[in-house]
Amino acid sequence: MKQKITIKTIAKELGVSTSTVSKALKDSHEISSETKEKIQAYANHYNYKPNNLALQLRNQKTKVIGVILPKIVHHFFSTVIMGIEDGANKRGYNIMVCFSNESYKKEVETLKVLSNGSVDGLIVSIASETLENKDFNHFKGLVTEEIPLVLFDRVVDEILCDKVVVDDVGAGYKATKHLLDNGNKKIALITTPNHVNVGALRRQGYEKALIEEYIKTSGNLIVEVDEKKDIKKQIEKVFDEDIDAVFAVNEIYAANAMRVAKEKGFKVPEDMSIIGFTDGLISEYSSPSITTIAQHGFTMGKQAVALLIDRIENESEVFKPKKIVISSDLKLRESTKPSS
Repeated sequence: MKQKITIKTIAKELGVSTSTVSKALKDSHEISSETKEKIQAYANHYNYKPNNLALQLRNQKTKVIGVILPKIVHHFFSTVIMGIEDGANKRGYNIMVCFSNESYKKEVETLKVLSNGSVDGLIVSIASETLENKDFNHFKGLVTEEIPLVLFDRVVDEILCDKVVVDDVGAGYKATKHLLDNGNKKIALITTPNHVNVGALRRQGYEKALIEEYIKTSGNLIVEVDEKKDIKKQIEKVFDEDIDAVFAVNEIYAANAMRVAKEKGFKVPEDMSIIGFTDGLISEYSSPSITTIAQHGFTMGKQAVALLIDRIENESEVFKPKKIVISSDLKLRESTKPSS
């Protein structure tokens, strides 16, 4: 008895895309006669029968876009949602927002539910646990199934899809350079564990700025925050070192650094300069207000949804993954000295 095969099986065996197989079985003029004959002969030999329910789900547009975010607390992600919703609504789509809560298992389960025909495509920022595990098979499966996918902010090269990112290296460099230009030399870095690539890239920018000033990077001045533990206690340790400035890779870390600095008797910015990342309400309304890197989350969201809808509505185009890099700006406030 011959094995039951799918479009995916035929594509894999013959070394073509699933869309080529689908078009060949529909006798599309877009596929060459030679390729069509080869695919149809293979399908006939194995008695291929189309899965009508799956076809119906794939071909029926829902006009809904799935969005999976790692967490809800960050101001950055809320601005991205606003950008996605604005861009989607203008093109007649609605969005469905879910959260992985940084969990690999939750991310896998959510992707599975959303990709069963509930949405036309997906916009995702990868969970921290997934980045730590380095297991991206659930995303690769979407790509194989040709379900439109856009990754933003936290992305990895292994997944062949469209991506929208901030120039994190450039942003880390800008923040550190500003501190150096104002006379700070002993700059602490409060960042994420290295598997979270945005933190790792911002660290590269920090190190690049220090190297240009012939300042050696000291491991004692770098804190990799484990968010499952008390954030403030981890940040307190770096204040035991001889430091005169802090660069934090998000505004929650920056606000914690500000609190610790005050508790230890430092005046900000006279004794201690602090720069954060993400221009949210925490940064704006802290006292003193926090100088920060503005990530332009709204723009990132609009760019991500535009890429995704273009993919959804132009399925016949040859797929070439695109990567959009958005530059960031330094927003000067009270927690750093005025530029000299």
